[in-house]
Amino acid sequence: MKEFSLRPWKKEDAESLAKAANNPKVAAKLRNVFPNPYTFEDAEWYVHDCMAKEGKNQLTRAIIVDGKAVGSIGVFVKEDVYEKSAELGYWLSEDHWRQGIMSRAVIQICREAFQDFDIIRIFAEPFEDNAGSRGVLEKAGFTCEGTMRNGVYKNGRVHSYCMYSILREEAGV
Repeated sequence: MKEFSLRPWKKEDAESLAKAANNPKVAAKLRNVFPNPYTFEDAEWYVHDCMAKEGKNQLTRAIIVDGKAVGSIGVFVKEDVYEKSAELGYWLSEDHWRQGIMSRAVIQICREAFQDFDIIRIFAEPFEDNAGSRGVLEKAGFTCEGTMRNGVYKNGRVHSYCMYSILREEAGV
């Protein structure tokens, strides 16, 4: 298994982030807010935003391999009637897929989020056809609660997505 670490974002991460994120295969499985192509300016904005909002109902981490940012993972606490829930989001450079990094990163950040925030549930919504992301969540102990049929529109196509979640007690916290 490939070694990695999670750490708060630093300004100097923007260069490696831009290189890792500038891949249409990565963008194809994410929400439209993730740009493609992914420029250095996009990376600078993202790093600054993560740093400014850290601890304010969100926990975002750079995924570091060999000293470089190769992905991102975050937990975002929801509002209103969803205030006891948080959403998990993540992506990883294609060069590091299928090396055991992301499942371990998900476990790590979920434990930290359950410790830091007054939440009882963390959920994720991968596209139904994203077998890699669904496998990551299942390896990390998430349960598939169901499929939202034709629930998203990406790159000119309608897709279904899945609702996964893990509860505080299931995460060993």
